[in-house]
Amino acid sequence: MAKLLHPKATAVWLVDNTTISFKQIADFVGMHELEVQGIADGDVATGVKGFDPVANNQLTQKEIDDAQANPLYKLAIKSNSAAVGEEKRRGPRYTPLSKRQDRPNSILWLVKFHPELTDGQIAKLVGTTKPTIQSIRERTHWNISNMQPIDPVALGLCKQSELDTVVQKAAAKKAAEGEVMSDDERRKLVSTEQSLGMDSEPKIPTAIEGLETFTLGGSMDVVDDDDEDDTTKFVDADSLFNLPAGGDDDEDDEDDQPRV
Repeated sequence: MAKLLHPKATAVWLVDNTTISFKQIADFVGMHELEVQGIADGDVATGVKGFDPVANNQLTQKEIDDAQANPLYKLAIKSNSAAVGEEKRRGPRYTPLSKRQDRPNSILWLVKFHPELTDGQIAKLVGTTKPTIQSIRERTHWNISNMQPIDPVALGLCKQSELDTVVQKAAAKKAAEGEVMSDDERRKLVSTEQSLGMDSEPKIPTAIEGLETFTLGGSMDVVDDDDEDDTTKFVDADSLFNLPAGGDDDEDDEDDQPRV
């Protein structure tokens, strides 16, 4: 869809040179009706020079005449065949200078968490080149030791919707090829909203894998006979303090004997 050039300046010209209603002008230039009325009162767009839409090939005189004759008529911008497809972005994505230093970190994140993405898809997402992506994949990049994987969405290098679209295409390709995906791969190949909505499946820690069917050799309720005998035996506390018979008399006899 074609866009109007200099909408406010066009509104100024239409207010000054036509009798089209404020509502019609507002709908045509994408402004509020009160704002167009403010232009007529001199409160809005003060000092803005009018932009002639007829001379600049955006309106025809017939459109203006029809709008002046019918207050309900809606102005339509003149189609320009040379501007068709002009909004489509061509070439690699432009990355601001302030964010270019973070671009290798975003590539490392995509390579690590979305290895199914092709170099061309990554290049379009973050605006880089295929040799740079290949060097990061092979860990031959000159700064690979100092790089940390960071989400390109968090860095502002791409939108979440763009990333979701790319991974959904990868998921559709995997499904068409009939490959079996693990839970981790399945979460990587879906959008963020879908991944957050999935039920988490319990996993057995790696340290105890293979022990899920392990049982003890005997039941805990079975009591060994020897243990039962040991529990029935007890020692009287008073017996620990019983001295040998006649021990006290021997000590008294020794005290009665005269010492030489």
